[in-house]
Amino acid sequence: MEHTAIPSFKYVTQGTPFIQRCLIPRWIFCFFFWGAAVSGCASTAPNHLKNRPLTEQPYEVIQISERDQQQQAYHNFTMASIALTRGNSQEARKYLDAAIEADPDSAFLHQRMALLLKDLREFDLALDHARRAAELDATDVRSMTLVGDLYALSGNDDMAAEQYRKILDLDPDNQRIRLLLTTLLVRKKMLREALDQLDILIEKDPELVVAHYYRGRIHLELNRYVEAEKALKETLRLNGSLEPALFDMATLYQMTEREKDAVATYEKLLSLYPDSIPARERLVGLYLKLGLREKSEEQVKEIKKHSRPGAPERQALGLIYLRQGRLDDSIAELEMIVNAWPDDHKSRYYLATAYEEKGDAQKALDQYREIHSGSEYFINAQIHIAHLLTLEGDYDNAIKILQNALAIEQKRIDLYLVMASVYEAKEVYDKAIGAIREGLALDDRNVELLFRLGVLLDKTGSKDSCIQQMQRILEIDPNNADALNYIGYTYAEQGIKLDEAMELIQKALSIKPNSGYIIDSLGWVYYQKGDYDTAIQYLEKAAGLTGDDPTINEHLGDAYLKKQQYEKALTLYEKALSLKHPQEDRLREKITELQELLKKTN
Repeated sequence: MEHTAIPSFKYVTQGTPFIQRCLIPRWIFCFFFWGAAVSGCASTAPNHLKNRPLTEQPYEVIQISERDQQQQAYHNFTMASIALTRGNSQEARKYLDAAIEADPDSAFLHQRMALLLKDLREFDLALDHARRAAELDATDVRSMTLVGDLYALSGNDDMAAEQYRKILDLDPDNQRIRLLLTTLLVRKKMLREALDQLDILIEKDPELVVAHYYRGRIHLELNRYVEAEKALKETLRLNGSLEPALFDMATLYQMTEREKDAVATYEKLLSLYPDSIPARERLVGLYLKLGLREKSEEQVKEIKKHSRPGAPERQALGLIYLRQGRLDDSIAELEMIVNAWPDDHKSRYYLATAYEEKGDAQKALDQYREIHSGSEYFINAQIHIAHLLTLEGDYDNAIKILQNALAIEQKRIDLYLVMASVYEAKEVYDKAIGAIREGLALDDRNVELLFRLGVLLDKTGSKDSCIQQMQRILEIDPNNADALNYIGYTYAEQGIKLDEAMELIQKALSIKPNSGYIIDSLGWVYYQKGDYDTAIQYLEKAAGLTGDDPTINEHLGDAYLKKQQYEKALTLYEKALSLKHPQEDRLREKITELQELLKKTN
């Protein structure tokens, strides 16, 4: 039989008008076309393979004709296709390798190899073939899409997003690609650009449910509650049973303190999805907040009904008990889970938390230490271990724990804060300040770090430097009540700038009207101004709100002393001493002097 020349893959796979009219997928056409070509050349196959069934044939790339590399490529691709139908991916890969060797400039073959390697989860090698396919045919959206998908699967979101943008330049109506790009933008926290992409999607398809839902989620994350509610309502109008939209709508109602609307939405969700443990978990808290204790207990029973003891689903029950302060019940539930599933680090973490809240430090430490370094709860567990060791006075081991954690996760700001607190407890203030400055090197606008730095500078006697840090906070957040109060109290403590101090503290109080510490600061300003009656009025209120603070009790005692109410002053000084006042010696002197004064007056 005389062989006829067959054109390159890159031309064959473009398809003919007939194929396009019939809407036959190109790969099917290629399969039959190449299959026919191979069968027509059967006489060229080695004799020892002619009569053997395909399933018995070993892998062997058949050399059909050294003069016709294209025909060899078609044959091997067909054999790869047959191997795939038999579920033999590795054999298919060998045939595709041979096909590409015969026709290295075939975009189609590189694309097929990329898809096969993607299924085998060899993403880097798949990406090489996908990029080669895209280079060979710069207008082939399928190859470009495959490149983008492989970048995303490899964790390279930046390159994936760049690739999807290129595709949209060629094919602006590609809904799938625009949705994928939106997902990446959300993941990268580029929320405004994500909203722009959603606007385009909704303009082209006003009833695209997923686009409205994404809009709701993004606005919710940005705390734009009005826009979030509008988008989620539109989502539910289009699909009233969409579970994530119902859950997020209920969450929005909770965040905006519309508890009854939240309850109604969770109840609707449960009518559709009765196995939703998270919804029942939320309802337990909401019913309690609304005073509906019986309904709350009903949901607890339903959670038990929909899960077996020790099952991971019972984790929700353990967390409910933990929030309610039912520590023994929480421990019982969570212990059953970790005994059955030792690698359930979330359950173990909250079991340790329950032990910690119960005051059993050793059992808490034992559980925290079982959480391995690969767990997402590992760093938090290390922070708790360091805290417990600090309470025991084991500062050096607490510092080692935190240093090891920082070696794993250098960008966790809370690690620097905890490290500073350990050094502060050890009264090594220079190292505490150093830890805070390391954190600020990562984020120089972090308000928590700046505030802690100010407090530490205050403890070292650097009042001016402390004030500078607090003023820096106010540049970033003018309504930071703690910084306003700290500056005002520092002035009052020194007896300077009392009018400015009062103005700062009153602003802080307007932001946090029920803060005992801020009310104490205001009372102390009045004390320093000599208005002892008004001072007592505010200091009594502060003591009522925060009665376990030794400094507030001392301040109130000082005010009573000025009003010559010695018995009351002595009682408050003694209470302040029992609460472990930081300046115990000075307070003892006050108590001794007052006791002698009382002897003289009596």
